[in-house]
Amino acid sequence: MYYIVETSKSFNQASTDLDSAVKRHGFGVLHIHDLGATLRSKGIAFDEECKVFEVCNPGQAAKVLSADMRLNMALPCRISVFTEKGKTKIGLIKPVQMLSALSQDAALVQVAKEVEEKTIQMVDEAK
Repeated sequence: MYYIVETSKSFNQASTDLDSAVKRHGFGVLHIHDLGATLRSKGIAFDEECKVFEVCNPGQAAKVLSADMRLNMALPCRISVFTEKGKTKIGLIKPVQMLSALSQDAALVQVAKEVEEKTIQMVDEAK
């Protein structure tokens, strides 16, 4: 269900490279949640780094929402750059498995396959 790769890049470099890869593939970065900084700003001792990139391809999102508006809760796609015990990782929850659990619509599964291929390419390019 997960696609996670480890990279030798720093957390910051992997984050920058993911941002570039997302844009190269025709997706937009809607928001970046810096979970590590947010937790630390609330006084929580948290040693790891974690940025969650909300990414979207408007055409693909429109297809999903036109078929089943309830699936807005599964959008946008999220790709994370994070550290774990000194190692930088980039990962996502695979769209095909997630949407297949939420809908049996074959057209939606096809959209999810296209999005999954692109998001995995983005992760691989950023690593």
